[in-house]
Amino acid sequence: MKSINPQKKSEELVRFIKKSCEREKIGNVLIGVSGGVDSATSLSLAVMAIGREHVYPVLLPYGPLNTQGTKDAWIVIDSLKIPHNQVQTVDIRPLVDSVTAYDTTIDDGRKGNIMARMRMIVLFDLAKKHNFLVVGTENRTEHLLGYYTRFGDEASDIEPLRNVYKFQIYELAKYLKVPKEILSKSPTAGLWENQTDEGEFGFSYKVADEILYLHTEKKLTKKQIIEGGMDKKVVERVWWWIDRGLLKDRLPYKS
Repeated sequence: MKSINPQKKSEELVRFIKKSCEREKIGNVLIGVSGGVDSATSLSLAVMAIGREHVYPVLLPYGPLNTQGTKDAWIVIDSLKIPHNQVQTVDIRPLVDSVTAYDTTIDDGRKGNIMARMRMIVLFDLAKKHNFLVVGTENRTEHLLGYYTRFGDEASDIEPLRNVYKFQIYELAKYLKVPKEILSKSPTAGLWENQTDEGEFGFSYKVADEILYLHTEKKLTKKQIIEGGMDKKVVERVWWWIDRGLLKDRLPYKS
């Protein structure tokens, strides 16, 4: 897996965010802060690009679920010295529950999708209210694996991390001095109790990045990657997620 020059990459992404705001002639942004490394990194880059006085974090908890994520979000916000009067917390539980009430058979996966979409409804409504832009938090690994909710966590106006692998996010986050509490925790979308990204995958981000890098950047086939020594079962599992991601990229079909 190729490492990045974190200083060079951060400067590139800071310019990208700044130019995106200038292009739209909108000086303020908001961002959903979950307490994870991706949102912490996006938030840090946004502060560097346009100044903390122009960055508005939004916390979107579902009732008492993932209270640690909310605590960690505040750690990041305070580490960047963002004024508390620029932070808004919206409990999405009553909004989500009003939607899920129509079907008592809704499982965790479906409910999680509704939660992700509800978060984006809130973010884009606040952006409309204040004439802000929404900064996203999706990384390249998640996108290639299709590990996102369509019209949910992949929605944004500015997506600084879309071409940065998860492994590289950690390199970038360390350079940006993201608090160690964030760097050491297991990645989670916080959509149900004890949910973790790698638990859903059935493999680690480290392994996924190695396989994705070989396939996407080095243009190796699944067969070539397996012949190169990667565990066949793991490669097959990663490929299942890759195919799932391609489906999301293909849709919607247009006439």
